[in-house]
This record gives sequence, C-alpha cells and structure tokens, in this order.
Amino acid sequence: MQGTDVIIIGAGAAGLMCAFNAARRGRRVTLLDHANKPGKKILMSGGGRCNFTNLYTEPGNFLSHNPHFCKSALARYTQRDFLELVGKHGVPWHEKKLGQLFCDNKSSDILDMLLAECDVSGVDLRLETRIDSIEAENGGYRLRTSAGPFACGSLVIATGGLSIPTLGATGLGHQVARQFGHNVWPTRAGLVPFTLTDPQLKALCGELSGTSLDCLAQCNGQSFRENLLFTHRGLSGPAMLQISSYWNPGDTLEIDLLPGRDALQWLQQQQVEHPAIELKTLLAEVFTRKMAGLLCEYWFESRPLKQYNLPQLRDIAQRLGAWRLIPAGTEGYRTAEVTLGGVDTREVSSKTMESQKSPGLYFIGEVLDVSGHLGGFNFQWAWASAHAAAQHV
Repeated sequence: MQGTDVIIIGAGAAGLMCAFNAARRGRRVTLLDHANKPGKKILMSGGGRCNFTNLYTEPGNFLSHNPHFCKSALARYTQRDFLELVGKHGVPWHEKKLGQLFCDNKSSDILDMLLAECDVSGVDLRLETRIDSIEAENGGYRLRTSAGPFACGSLVIATGGLSIPTLGATGLGHQVARQFGHNVWPTRAGLVPFTLTDPQLKALCGELSGTSLDCLAQCNGQSFRENLLFTHRGLSGPAMLQISSYWNPGDTLEIDLLPGRDALQWLQQQQVEHPAIELKTLLAEVFTRKMAGLLCEYWFESRPLKQYNLPQLRDIAQRLGAWRLIPAGTEGYRTAEVTLGGVDTREVSSKTMESQKSPGLYFIGEVLDVSGHLGGFNFQWAWASAHAAAQHV
C-alpha cells in the first residue's frame, strides 16, 4: 500500500496546478493519469500556442446551473495571479484580441512551467496508471490502480470532461461523483462547430468552405460578434463555437452577416446612390467576390438595384441581416472544446471545492458544471478552482 496525503486524478491543467500548490504547503502529493503524457489538451490548445487566460475574466463568462458558484474561486486566484506565475518562468506572451492571452512560442511553454513547479515542489507524477476502483476508508480513500494500491486523506478529481476523446477524455470523474452520491447534470458538447443536412444549405457552405467573415450570432437571448467560418460540414469559427454553448437541438440560430449596420437602410441608400449597380457587385464590396456570387446564385436574383421594389429589398435585407437556420446538430465531443454540464456545484463547496457528500473528496476544473466562453476562460477556471482546492486538501 502506497500512502500519501493527497491523490489527484488527472494530470491536465487543473490537476497539475492543484498538485504543486498543495505540495507547496508541505503536503505529500501523488498525481495519477492514465495517459502516457501529461497536459495533452494544453499542448493542442490555442492552435498550439495555448490561450492560457483572459484579461477580462469575470463570472459572466461562465455557464452553470449554479452561476454564483464560480465567483469565489475566480476572485481569489485571478488572471493577474496566473500572469505572475508566467512571468516568474519568463514565458513570453501576447494579447491576441478581446483580452485573450497566448504564448509567443508554443503551448509547451505553459506545460513545462507547470511540470517544473510540480518537480521543484516534490509532486510524485505517475503516468499510464489506470484507476480500477475507489473506496472511502478510515476517513480517507483507498484506490486500486494498475500501479498497485494507494491510500490518501484527500482525493482530488481533475479528470476533465468528455471533450476530444482522442486526447484521453473519459467519464471517470462523473462516475466517481455518482459513486459518492453526487448529482451529475446531463452533459453535452460545448464550443463546437455546427453541422447541416439541408442539401441546399450544405451545398452553399461547402462551396464557401474556408471563407471567414465577421458576423453577429444569436440564440436563446445570447449574442456574440466574432468570425464565422464556412466548412464542408457546416458552420464553424469563434462566433459559432461561442453560440453553440447556448444552442439546443431544434433551436433556430440567427446570423447577421452585416453586423453593425441596418441591412435594409443600407440597401435603400445604395439604391438611391448607385441605382445601376448589380446586387452581386454591391455584395462583392462587403463579402468576397465568390461569396457574393454564390449568395446571388442560392438566395437572390442579381439585378440592378433600381429594379427591386421595397418588399424585395426587405426580403434581401432579412436574409443578410437576420439569416435564420436550424442546424442539424453539432460535431459533438470529437471536436468540442468543453463539456457542458457535469458535477452539480450545489453539492460542492465554492470556497474549497470539497464534496458536501463525502469529506476529503474534491472536484476541480471541467469535471464540474462550470464551462467558460471561448478565449482563455476555461483555463482560468482550471487555475482558479485548482488553487482553491490546493489550499485545503
């Protein structure tokens, strides 16, 4: 039997962060992961440059059935605190847009930083270790693993969600939560591209595959102004990923392809100022020439503007300024950046991340029912929740 003070399951962002912060307090920490390498999701994040936090992180950037839960941890370990750690290790970074902070070089800079902190703090990292069973025993926990039995006083679940199973995501964390009496909210893919099955719509998106443009996406009272990317499968890009977290099957998605302007007013003004210009030519001034041509092929008949009456202009404006469609679905966990739902936070302490059902059991990061917007917010939740737990395990 291998005894230790703290066992953390999951060597991702939250697990690594919790491990070295707990070890700094003099706790003996063992970090277990079934993968052959730690931090795989860190390495692939941000296009290989890791969008490690956001300057404008606040509770409103997160989705949860219990929206107040994240406030305490986020307030006690902020993006500025993580930047201090990044600065300590000399990791160069830059702000891309909207407060999104990325590594100048590559994601491995963040992973190397976390591993270095774990190493200097004396964390015992065990990879390729399968968890076979977990039982409460003598005021602590006993684990049977492929590396033999372990015993600990505090057990931290940092297994993440179900997103991107090719990187090793499993439902272990949710299984453990249920085992110890926790409610687990139904899960689904978030921050994920949409798929389409309508033949005409799919054909249009397919021909526009690779085209990106600014748009305003709206669904269920939420809206995001970001880029839209057409793909062979449907719609992607930051705007679609953001709004996907608020979309449910069967919901209508509304997309403004002319954000920041009144489409009808603009068309009427152009009709007065340039009555002889063809609609296709006008649209090519706003979109790419290819997109303008395809929109006229699929949606509109291109004629000189002076030949359209008001109802016809209104129809064109409606399609451009409030394109409404019902996606067939999403690409699912295969490409999703986060998992919505998870361990019910009403049964977890917002101060310590400790279970209110089973003393000494903690949940941190994405396994909880807390999901952030795109742009570094999910990493900041990992850092903050991990830091909170590390002060108490």
